[in-house]
Amino acid sequence: MKITENNEKKLIITILTKIGLNEENSEIVAEATVDADLKGFTSHGIGRFSQYIKGIENGNINLQGDITIEKETEAIALINGNSAFGQVVAYKAMQLAIKKAKRLGIAAVGTHNSNHFGVTGYYSDLAMKEDIVGIVTANTEPAIAPLGGREALIGTNPIAISIPSEKSYVGLDMATSASARGKLLEAQRKGEQIPENTALDKDGNPTTDPSEALKGSILPFGSHKGYGLAFMIEILTGPLVNAAFGKKVTGTADHSKKCTKGDLFIAIDPAKFVGTEKFKKETEEFLDDVRLSAPNTIVPGDLEVKKISSNKENGIPIDKKLYQNLKTICDNLDIELDDYLNM
Repeated sequence: MKITENNEKKLIITILTKIGLNEENSEIVAEATVDADLKGFTSHGIGRFSQYIKGIENGNINLQGDITIEKETEAIALINGNSAFGQVVAYKAMQLAIKKAKRLGIAAVGTHNSNHFGVTGYYSDLAMKEDIVGIVTANTEPAIAPLGGREALIGTNPIAISIPSEKSYVGLDMATSASARGKLLEAQRKGEQIPENTALDKDGNPTTDPSEALKGSILPFGSHKGYGLAFMIEILTGPLVNAAFGKKVTGTADHSKKCTKGDLFIAIDPAKFVGTEKFKKETEEFLDDVRLSAPNTIVPGDLEVKKISSNKENGIPIDKKLYQNLKTICDNLDIELDDYLNM
């Protein structure tokens, strides 16, 4: 089964407005969700919706909530998300960072009391589309054990960077672990194994069983390098933005618990450095050098561009278990799911 980009967006908006989210915020959530699925990050797209519904039912996602700016200067802001949809909080935080960066050259906005927001790169892309460099980080429920340890104390802590250029999409979006936790959840849902050298079980033994991995810990990418980056992001998106850190972070994977994670959104305006056009031109020159350096060389963002093109042309896959999850949600809301699918 597959669903088109437009039908997925329509389905998400229909579900969210039926459960009480206003149309503007429903569209924000839908855009971010479709972006994840188009790029192939299905673990962070519509596959998350059954968990979002659980969060709403448990009162951990506030449909009527809106952001509160708790502290603000010309260059920074600290936002309380008031438990609103994470996509809505993150969208508004990055838009504020972009506005400030256009005025000052650089800005940073931190958020706490938010929720899972989908793929990190969607928000850095918001800046890139306005010729602004976007950098986004977040922390998550513990998943990585410190080097030499067994107990997970650090999140998968993603980082995304999007760079404006003349004609190319340049974007990096990655977890600091060998795999995002969402991919383990997706593998568990599909009944699939995870790659070797990805995770350990609760006893510290290597495992390819996603269920056992979720009870244990995920390995950092690149050993000490990924661990070090995850560690630093934990601080930048925890203590710095008045959010939880380490074992205190909850609600990013298990939506039956209140979400206590934090996010940091940074925007940099090249116009205030060397000028936008010069920056974009020289970025494109560098991309050309890299692409011409060897056959089949790629730059960050190329794989997403290919995936987006394929999914726009062929439709976004919906596996059987996801179909059943969505059908349960739709049946409870008197929505005919099959009307939105290309069977």
